Amino acid sequence: MSLPPEKTSELKHIIHSHLLKEAATDVEKGFPTPKPATHFVDKDVSQLKKSSIDPSRRYLYLQVLGGKAFLEHLQDPKPLPGQVCSTFTLYLHFRNQRYRSKPVPCACEPDLKEGFFLEVHKDAAGEAGKMADSTAMLSMCDPVHFVLIKTDTSSETTLVSSYFLDWRTVLSSPSGKTCIAVELMGVGSECNVPAGVLTVSLELYPLLLQTLNSDVISTQQSLERQRTTEKEKLFLVYAKQWWREFLDIRPSHQSKMVKIFGQDENGINRPVCSYVCVLRAGRLLESPRQAARFVSLLAYDKAPVVGGGGGKQEQWCTLMAFLCRGKGDCEDHATLLCSLLLGFGLDAYVCVGTKAKGVPHAWVLTQGNDGSITFWESLTAHRYLHRPIDPDAPPLAPQPKSSSPYRTVGCVFNHQTFLANCQPSDAVELCVFDFQNQSRWKAMSEEALKTVCAPGSTTSLPPLPPLTAPTLDPTAASNQLELEMRHLVYEHRKDLALETVWDDHLSYLLSSALSAYELERCTGVSCGNEEFQDAVRRAVPDGHTFKGFPIHFLHRNTRRAFATCLRSSFCEEIVCCRGDHVRLAVRVRVFVYPENACAVWLMFACKYRSVL
Repeated sequence: MSLPPEKTSELKHIIHSHLLKEAATDVEKGFPTPKPATHFVDKDVSQLKKSSIDPSRRYLYLQVLGGKAFLEHLQDPKPLPGQVCSTFTLYLHFRNQRYRSKPVPCACEPDLKEGFFLEVHKDAAGEAGKMADSTAMLSMCDPVHFVLIKTDTSSETTLVSSYFLDWRTVLSSPSGKTCIAVELMGVGSECNVPAGVLTVSLELYPLLLQTLNSDVISTQQSLERQRTTEKEKLFLVYAKQWWREFLDIRPSHQSKMVKIFGQDENGINRPVCSYVCVLRAGRLLESPRQAARFVSLLAYDKAPVVGGGGGKQEQWCTLMAFLCRGKGDCEDHATLLCSLLLGFGLDAYVCVGTKAKGVPHAWVLTQGNDGSITFWESLTAHRYLHRPIDPDAPPLAPQPKSSSPYRTVGCVFNHQTFLANCQPSDAVELCVFDFQNQSRWKAMSEEALKTVCAPGSTTSLPPLPPLTAPTLDPTAASNQLELEMRHLVYEHRKDLALETVWDDHLSYLLSSALSAYELERCTGVSCGNEEFQDAVRRAVPDGHTFKGFPIHFLHRNTRRAFATCLRSSFCEEIVCCRGDHVRLAVRVRVFVYPENACAVWLMFACKYRSVL
């Protein structure tokens, strides 16, 4: 028997409420007894060794003691040892520190058991090395951001929940330790539906000399919420007045793509300027173009629409959720790229408008000191120089041809500026990006934006996470993928009753071509092609023919990649090559970027004796 969607949601709420009460009862009784792991090595996290900590600093020891009520996986069978299965991974961010748990099999009661040492440091200049006392910690409104990601058997990731935990309840515990049940909610259209429950223990090291009264903590939290609500209400009143003034300029402005608020994964409407920040990548990225390349390697994925209908479900993600998931919509890519370009000192803005066929889109614009305008496509890392058409020019006067795929632009914004296009036409080819000209662009008050978008201005703003260095070994990954690809080619040719003979020297020569392709994607400069062609000519004897097929992927699934390659008739011709003295070659190069984003280049080649 199947239930209608509204009844299913109601039933989930009832079951979750019951299980949440159970979890709360467990917490009151003490820490739950860890159950033996079915897939990973068992360890009792309540007895984890506390080492490698500075005794002069304050730490918050956060333990996840298990999960309950993940009803989406109620019917999932227990995985056998060694069996490939869908997994949960929990990511944490707290005051510029990022951690992740080991992946555990998806289940109704997932075996999420992990401990994290989070340093609680002061923000004031010259005081970062001092130990934070209870009063100083009470003023730290930065939450612990939990992001739960599900990874399926084909390595596809799904954002399950994004939750902000206020950890300051531990400041009132005489033992310096407390245990709570955290109810995780879904995301997007399911942001009001519970996703599951985590049992979390919080412990301070070293112990506080003086604890706070729980009433003091709740009063502080209440005051922070009131201040935030007041600021948000005042900004909303201002935004409505600003919008009325914008419509008074020209009634047709009603149809322009002017986006003042964006809804995040938790269904919260936030000013779009709050999604952009000045983000410096340290030594992880060396140039603006390399930053654009990195952002383009994060996969593009539209927010799912429940029930179909062909509509676009708009969902702007917090930066932490976007980075953990490793894929997102065009708005997520554009805001990240804009943030990185601002970090590199460029005058960058996110543009909201449309591309071909009126499809809504977001991209990035940078303005040079000479007034030149460059568009950056965050999904591909392509750059386009903008030269507007002069509508008042004589009919026969030469006009610049538009090279960009963008059709209209409604507004542009960054972390401290919001500008709406009030020119007679919103067509990109006619648009003049002179932001100081108030007859062309209507600006919002920077002071008003600062009250709700500046870092630390409100407690509702998610903290800014740093980028993490890659942990993937590119050489080992390249070797592994190449071995797997050779095996797939061998099996494919075996099914066709064809012999496979590899030319290792020719395979090695393909490396220089793959490096040149990635360098060109990063810098826009092509180099090394002459050396590659010369090396191939020397490796291919007279009377023989050489064929090569390069292709680029954002994933490391060899079966998916091979199936994609075979859909190309030219690649199939190489892999299934028949003839005299056929020698095959394959080379794989994995280029690793921050957040383990990968550019995977693959090249098949063959040489054979030409028969006339």
